[in-house]
Parts: sequence; C-alpha cells; structure tokens
Amino acid sequence: MVAFTLNGKAHTLDVDPQMPLLWAIRDVIGLTGTKFGCGMAQCGACTVHVDGAPVRACQTEIGNIDGASITTIEGLSGKVAETVQKVWSELDVPQCGYCQSGQIMSATALLTDTPKPSNDDIDSAMSGNLCRCATYHRIRAAIHEASNRLGG
Repeated sequence: MVAFTLNGKAHTLDVDPQMPLLWAIRDVIGLTGTKFGCGMAQCGACTVHVDGAPVRACQTEIGNIDGASITTIEGLSGKVAETVQKVWSELDVPQCGYCQSGQIMSATALLTDTPKPSNDDIDSAMSGNLCRCATYHRIRAAIHEASNRLGG
C-alpha cells in the first residue's frame, strides 16, 4: 500500500511498488494530463511536482512517493501557475500541445524558485523538456513574460 496526496486529495493504492508513478496517475487514478513521451525520463512530457519539485513520473516508482504530495497539471494552482498558464495561452506557445503539460509544470517550478530567470536559467531548467514542434523560442518568451507579470 502506498499513501500520498494527489492534487490535494488523499489516495491509497494497493499496486506493485515498482509501478511508475505515471501509470498510477493515468491508469489507476484516471488523470490523463500527464503524458507518456519516451519512458526514459528524457523528454519531460510526464513532469509532475513531488513535494514541489519537478520529477519525471515515468521513472519514479510509486513505492518511492509514500507520504508525498504530488501535483499534476490538473491540480496546478496558485499565482505563479495561473500566470504561466494564462501567458502560455496568450502567446500561443503550444503547437501540437503534447509536451505542454510537462513544459508548464517545469516552467512553474522554475518561476517559483527563480522569479527573474535569465536565459541561461530558463535553458537549464527547461533542458529536460523536449518539444517535437520546436516552440522553444515561444516557451522562453512566455517564461520571461510570466516573470514580468509576477513582478520578477
């Protein structure tokens, strides 16, 4: 049994402790905003926050998150998250959109920790998030705009 909080709601799952967190979120709990991309923690499509830090859910075993607080794109909230999501939409960041939940999760974590990120900060924080449509310039612009709106 693994007990954790997901998007503010307590969950207890009786699953194989080696099950990837991604499959627990998507297949057992039924939240599909967190995407499967590569399965090797290389693309960032599966990014969620575990106790506030961005992690790759495809390579995080459910047994390792006992007692943790997990946030997915469906539960992302607060001033930073809402600003990032609004700017993402206003600047038309997504093209196909597949990677964007992971991008938004990483961008929100970055701006929470670094309110006024440099281009190098952004490149470093977002380097593990791949975009098949190569909207990187729009992603960087959106992060800078969100920072400005947040007073960073």
